[in-house]
Amino acid sequence: MMKQVLLITDGCSNVGLSPVIAAAEAKTEGIIVNVIGVIDQGELGLLGTEEIREIAEAGGGMSRIVNSQQLSHTVQMMTRKTVAHTIQQAVGQELQQILGHSQLEQLPPTQRAEVVRVIDQMSETTTLRVALLIDTSASMKPKLAAVKEAISDLLLSLRARSGKSELAAFHFPGSINGEEELVMDLDWTNELANLDKMFYKINMKGTTPTGPALLRTVRFVAGEPFSQNVKDGMLSDYVV
Repeated sequence: MMKQVLLITDGCSNVGLSPVIAAAEAKTEGIIVNVIGVIDQGELGLLGTEEIREIAEAGGGMSRIVNSQQLSHTVQMMTRKTVAHTIQQAVGQELQQILGHSQLEQLPPTQRAEVVRVIDQMSETTTLRVALLIDTSASMKPKLAAVKEAISDLLLSLRARSGKSELAAFHFPGSINGEEELVMDLDWTNELANLDKMFYKINMKGTTPTGPALLRTVRFVAGEPFSQNVKDGMLSDYVV
């Protein structure tokens, strides 16, 4: 099973655990973290852009900076590209053991074409779970319509795969007395109907607890039950 977290944000984290530490834990669990920085008017700035790059690098994933109009395409592209890349890495490891190298370019054309065909087939048939983690701090409010459209398009794309695909969705910060770091909007599903339930609890705030939210999302993807108001435990010392 392939597991991904896709973080959509437009700014720097400013509360709690470093998101880079959380992304590194994801990688140790075999979970890839991709990050999309959404810009509308103006720019994220050097600090935000660097944090986005560092989170993705620590989580073994990709990062992109886009505007709202590019978001839907980018979400789908990153999800599929990460699957293909991960499978290609696994195939490369097999080639290394069998042939002593992992370079497709070194294979004869017929064998290379067959390996590429297998990678494409596995990309479509492997079981995939994607957890969306959405920054809903105050500055993201104008971009939420684009986020919902991107989620709808991603679900349609996942359902078009021949392999089993499921999506879960979370937003941060939480909305109950400002105490929740993370709220689950969708448990694992492949049903578009459930999208109508999303974001109804959102209460925009200025804080951006990206690290704590990412860590809890990672633990959920790894198999822990989701519950509210869970602290970071021993990792809480590694703050932003």
